[in-house]
Amino acid sequence: MTTANTPVRPKSAIDAVADAYTEKLIELNPSFATTLGLPGHETEYQDYSPAGAAAHAEATRLALEALAGLEPSDDVDAVTLDAMRERLGLELEIHQSGWDAADLNNIASPAQDIRAIFDLMPTDTVEHWEHIAGRAANVPGAIEGYIASLRAAKDDRKVAAARQIRIVIEQTGRYAAEDGFFAKMAADASLGDAPLPAEVQDKLDAGTSAARSAYSALGAFLRDELLPVAPEKDAVGRERYSLASRSFIGAEVDLEETYAWGVQELERLISEQEKVAGQIKPGASIEEAKSILNNDPARQIKGTDALKAWMQELSDRAVSELADVHFDIPDVMKTLECMIAPTDEGGIYYTGPSDDFSRPGRMWWSVPAGEDTFTTWSETTTVFHEGVPGHHLQVATATYRRELLNNWRRNVCWVSGHGEGWALYAEQLMLELGYLKDPGDHMGMLDGQRMRAARVVFDIGVHLELPVPERWGTGTWTPEKGFDFLKANLDISEGQLQFEFTRYLGWPGQAPSYKVGQRLWEQIRAELESREGFDLKSFHSKALNIGSVGLDVLRRALLG
Repeated sequence: MTTANTPVRPKSAIDAVADAYTEKLIELNPSFATTLGLPGHETEYQDYSPAGAAAHAEATRLALEALAGLEPSDDVDAVTLDAMRERLGLELEIHQSGWDAADLNNIASPAQDIRAIFDLMPTDTVEHWEHIAGRAANVPGAIEGYIASLRAAKDDRKVAAARQIRIVIEQTGRYAAEDGFFAKMAADASLGDAPLPAEVQDKLDAGTSAARSAYSALGAFLRDELLPVAPEKDAVGRERYSLASRSFIGAEVDLEETYAWGVQELERLISEQEKVAGQIKPGASIEEAKSILNNDPARQIKGTDALKAWMQELSDRAVSELADVHFDIPDVMKTLECMIAPTDEGGIYYTGPSDDFSRPGRMWWSVPAGEDTFTTWSETTTVFHEGVPGHHLQVATATYRRELLNNWRRNVCWVSGHGEGWALYAEQLMLELGYLKDPGDHMGMLDGQRMRAARVVFDIGVHLELPVPERWGTGTWTPEKGFDFLKANLDISEGQLQFEFTRYLGWPGQAPSYKVGQRLWEQIRAELESREGFDLKSFHSKALNIGSVGLDVLRRALLG
């Protein structure tokens, strides 16, 4: 890691192209500046219209042209060139497919992103609240651009499945409600114990009112114009799925082979769970063992405040014990905040630190409405997945390595299969290092891994309409068969199950990237372990210092 004596790597011509492209992306997408904690774009949104997408595609094309003919000056350059050609080339393929304009699902589309950026905006000063008021006032323009793209895609006969549209209509209704996100933000705004100045509160009230109206308009458009022409079929088919899979993994995999492996991996994990169940109580089934764990008062947490405190304590302990022993973790990366998300849509996620670490990395838990009891055995491994040695160590390391990596490598390039694959690898590693010796925590880790394996089977099976494995039914996959399959393999609440089911159907290729990414990470490590002089800590440092890249690029970088 960086020290006071670490030499700064000279910037190359390839770095210059990467950094210029990053600056252009910030110009085109001001919310990205907020994500990085960079000043100057606090009230703005990107152009979500077809013209905005075209401008982004043109910037991407020009960056690829600028890279043509450049030769790497060192190994870092070689990875940058490899990664940019793979990522940017794929972005252009997706744009040319036309499906980027139709982007709509229940978790990761402009419908959520336009609202979610407020979660990362500071609220400590009058100026901060002026920025929030200004951005809220610009929500209508962002929504209008998004509607224009959805309408253009509709005219091109590219429309998200009706299931996704219906759930987003519900979400927009909640955002626009009198007690929804924007209304609450305005009502709860303050400077600690003091109210906002009247003129700032007035601007905030006006801005959030405009944002609510814009989301109402989006909901009306979805209901009246898009839903009537939306396909009821959820499966996206091989061509679209293959493109999405490459996007999320950064590798081209044999989908049938990966599906068959997912079926086998699911069986292996169920067998492991059966063994651990016997450790919890001799002769117990998996379900009986989980019941014992769920009814153990020592493993229960009541209320979100207690949940947040438990997450923070476990996260802090992992950082303290792993630093300098199994990983290089500089002091600036040791702060990781555990948060309860301001939404109730389900899911646990991580947001990286600002570029200067003034805003630390954060682990967020979006608790579904009505849920207030949590079990530690099922979530211990989640804290390791989202925090250290999972996403926080991975993302923050790339951000920290300013003297080595250009800005595109540090802050822009993110490949789900690399990132989520690392996080699942981190879970398995914590078992290897002895942090999940408790049978309950081990059962929780296996439960999470089982869920990810089941997602490989469900996602590929449903979207490609493959045959259902004999253990789980007959015929070919349908969403209805898939829901029953998920219910049998995902031990989560009803609200979370509905959320996850809808997510997989609307975000094809993303869910398998976790387990497939882990598989590829473990294959790379196994290959290196077979070579003389392998050292685990050194492997982790070298791999993390590369930053997030496609897994084919990672394989070439680490294996040579």
